[in-house]
Amino acid sequence: MLDKIRDIARQAGDMMIAASNPKVMAKSGHANFCTETDEKIQEFLVKELGRILPEAGFVGEEEGQDTFTDDMKRGYLFVIDPIDGTSNFIFSYRPSVVSIGLMKDGKAHIGVVYNPFFDEMYSAIRGQGAYLNGERIMSSDRPLSDSLAVWGTAPYYDELRDISFEMARKLLPQCVDIRRSGTAAWDFCCVAAGRCGLYFELREQLWDYAAAALIAEEAGCTVTDAYGRPLSYTGYSSVICRSRGVADIPECLLM
Repeated sequence: MLDKIRDIARQAGDMMIAASNPKVMAKSGHANFCTETDEKIQEFLVKELGRILPEAGFVGEEEGQDTFTDDMKRGYLFVIDPIDGTSNFIFSYRPSVVSIGLMKDGKAHIGVVYNPFFDEMYSAIRGQGAYLNGERIMSSDRPLSDSLAVWGTAPYYDELRDISFEMARKLLPQCVDIRRSGTAAWDFCCVAAGRCGLYFELREQLWDYAAAALIAEEAGCTVTDAYGRPLSYTGYSSVICRSRGVADIPECLLM
């Protein structure tokens, strides 16, 4: 099944690369965009993933499929983000990724994140490790002081802006530097691959983390919310992803 999901993710990535001047539609919140390409890719993902696992439900960012319900805690559930990093996609500022998570009985079971612009395919099955283009990956064992950190600004939530930037300001002296990519799934994968030591964001939706958090955990990362608790996998959450070398959550990131 994993090979089939990766193949579908690659086809979705090809659709992203092939898109030219997509129509842009605003959603709720500051700078919260959707494009016709987001909608086309989500439609494609629902159709093709449904063929390989017809009994699975779907949660996705677009097309009114963005609500998690209690009955989704049973059986299989695909959680998809057709373009994570839509603003990047609109402005040709890389990266943007396709994210496909498969949950089983309320727990992350398979995760696939594909960056078509770099041709990087991240994947994991729970308990079987994390992989980049077929090669096993592990997160860094360097301490935070010798690592880059990466963060998300929770840009759609005005009430979180000041506290997010204050957290980043306090974190900066504790690491080498801080980066901002514009795609949550990609940030998780960068920690999983050993490029960064820590990632945090104060609010993400389920489709932002469902696939990538599993990939990070399978690469030896510790993933929690900003209270140090496991992610719920039922809806939005704060997230902190730490590599093997970052033993504790920095105090400045705890709520």
